[in-house]
Amino acid sequence: MKQVYLKRGKEESLLRFHPWVFSGALHHIDDGIDEGDIVRVVAADGSPVAVGHYQQGSITVRVLSFNDTEITADFWRRRLSSALQARQALSLVSDTPGRENSTYRLVHGEGDMMPGLIIDIYGHTAVMQAHSIGMHLCRHTIAKQLMAVMGDSLRHVYYKSETTLPFMEPENGYLIGGNADNVAVENGLKFHVDWLRGQKTGFFVDQRDNRSLLEHYARGRRVLNMFCYTGGFSVYAMRGGAEMVHSVDSSAKAIELTRRNVELNFNGDNRHEAFCEDAFKFLDGAEGTYDLIILDPPAFAKHRGALHNALKGYTRLNQKAFEKLPSGGMLFTFSCSQVVSKDHFRNAVFTAAALARRKVRILHQLHQPADHPVNIYHPEGEYLKGLVLYVE
Repeated sequence: MKQVYLKRGKEESLLRFHPWVFSGALHHIDDGIDEGDIVRVVAADGSPVAVGHYQQGSITVRVLSFNDTEITADFWRRRLSSALQARQALSLVSDTPGRENSTYRLVHGEGDMMPGLIIDIYGHTAVMQAHSIGMHLCRHTIAKQLMAVMGDSLRHVYYKSETTLPFMEPENGYLIGGNADNVAVENGLKFHVDWLRGQKTGFFVDQRDNRSLLEHYARGRRVLNMFCYTGGFSVYAMRGGAEMVHSVDSSAKAIELTRRNVELNFNGDNRHEAFCEDAFKFLDGAEGTYDLIILDPPAFAKHRGALHNALKGYTRLNQKAFEKLPSGGMLFTFSCSQVVSKDHFRNAVFTAAALARRKVRILHQLHQPADHPVNIYHPEGEYLKGLVLYVE
């Protein structure tokens, strides 16, 4: 195994189990190391401190183990088994009538000690996504071990990394099997999951718990679901007894998918309408129409340099929502930008409320669900922030 060598003192973060080695921590590396290679990380005194995937860039090594371990097929089997045991402890898979669930995240990168790897389960299909070259190179081994770990519950493994590794242009496609049935079940509701062409792995699994909370508050309300994508919040609101549900997205494909998901669960129900339109433009004409608004936009900041403009965007968007809600209205508002901290987001929403001159109470502070765990040594993994607000 080839080695990378740290500057003196730079092993401290690894001794605290942080799973990244930054380029500035390296003293030198062995010749002939290629991107995606498994390397040993060595401290200045010559002692091995970690093993991981090498990649050029700011994050140079993503740590797979803090022991001097060979990364074999058996290694992946053990890690996948550990991830599965954690999900089994959460009782995510359910056959309770009306609340059946077979949709969840099995592997969440650093949170499951497999940095650069995402695996979502949709019934009998796993959708695997690599965020590092190392994981891309290991995809076939991981897929085989995944099938062994999951047993009869898994029949297909689809690989989807064109958007996460665009500089490599990997081909999306089935590594194992091939499934034409793309309907997944979440808490008794059915959704078409477009893992072939959709965003992320085809569905935003991370909003499952927050969708359930919305269902609790939806009865008798007139609901506006902005940035609806698959219509997840809309479908839950309808089951919760909303008087009216409108879904808005600037993507015509998203609107079509939302309509299909509503029809799948509430065929012929005239409470729902979908609109393909810009969010800010739509909100301009929404005076007094809705008493519950959901704002779940795509990431406004994908890197730290975009943080200032992102916070201005969150403030502007939330201000518009505050201005349109009647007294007694509710706002579910989110940020999925990793570089936007909880304090950043709350300050942006606070500023929006002040500019709109509304009295606002925080009812809930929301985050990603338990199947998207945050490694305690890697707080950067906490990316989803949300607030449920009562507006006077």
